[in-house]
Amino acid sequence: MTEQEVRELVRAAIARHRGPVAPPAASEPQARPAHVSHQRFLLPPSDGPCLIEPAVPCTHCGFCQSYGH
Repeated sequence: MTEQEVRELVRAAIARHRGPVAPPAASEPQARPAHVSHQRFLLPPSDGPCLIEPAVPCTHCGFCQSYGH
């Protein structure tokens, strides 16, 4: 059995388990986070120091874009 055949078997098994899944329509609004602590601020990307701890480089963890949760 080839790797591609194994992949097809796995995909078919997952599809049977999940059932039919339709992609969201473009006109449907995106689901909003349940709580304000899960929302993110729009900040420009930084390749410099971390906004929270300037002694270390930015690792793009997203902590500065949220309320810290």
